[in-house]
Amino acid sequence: MTMNNKKNMALAGQAAVVLFLTLLCVVSMIPFCWSISTSLRLPADSFKMPPSFLPTSFHYANYISVFTRFPFLRFITNSLFVSFMVMFLGLIVTTTAAYSFARINFRGKNIIFMIFMAGLMIPYSATMISVYIIMSKIHLVGNLWALILPAAISPLHIFLVRQYMMTIPMSYEEAAEIDGASRFAVYWRIMVPMSKPVMMLAAFQVFIGSWNNFIGPLIYLSDWNKMTLPIGLKLLQGYMGMGNISEILAGITVSLVMPIILFVFGQRYLIEGIALTGLKS
Repeated sequence: MTMNNKKNMALAGQAAVVLFLTLLCVVSMIPFCWSISTSLRLPADSFKMPPSFLPTSFHYANYISVFTRFPFLRFITNSLFVSFMVMFLGLIVTTTAAYSFARINFRGKNIIFMIFMAGLMIPYSATMISVYIIMSKIHLVGNLWALILPAAISPLHIFLVRQYMMTIPMSYEEAAEIDGASRFAVYWRIMVPMSKPVMMLAAFQVFIGSWNNFIGPLIYLSDWNKMTLPIGLKLLQGYMGMGNISEILAGITVSLVMPIILFVFGQRYLIEGIALTGLKS
């Protein structure tokens, strides 16, 4: 086989992969496009036969109705506060715990880490009652902090960040210690910047998990002024799910805006973090 034939086969393979991924992307975007389209038309138009993918007319009143009939802006504000606080506190807890397990030697470290990781095998439903009792003892039931504090500790992300930090060569840390850097300075100035890619991954996952949390507000909150966005979306469905389908999808479309913005802007920092990570052992 000549060199030109090999190049042609390689190009054909790459073209096939690109075509397949493009088709996969288009198929995956169809539900999102249909949701946006339905949110901009009358509910009756969604059940016409044959169905039309694009709206025949744009009814922006569906979005206005979502914010006027329901305290939707309050739900969004509460969700933003909870999600960003969980992400902020979660990153602090995750990185400090991961650094301790990855770089600091202390008696019983491996045993403590294995016990800690055993928490991954316990489902959330098995801990709901005990966590609720703890929140009630510290008088946080009915407060947004009852959603923030338990979610700030994630054994999975501590494990991921710990594994990533263990791949960073010890030479960086040794050089900093020779220059007189303290333990905290090594953590803050070396380990955290070099762990930025996995930290971004943990931040996105924690934010999305908190943003979509539905069972938490049902358990801990009773005041509608403190409810979060998932409860608001459920409220749009109305009694027995008889709500306006266009308003429901308008609310869902609004709820997608913040995660999309966070991903679009965070993607650049994720790539930058990968480029600045340094050598791996």
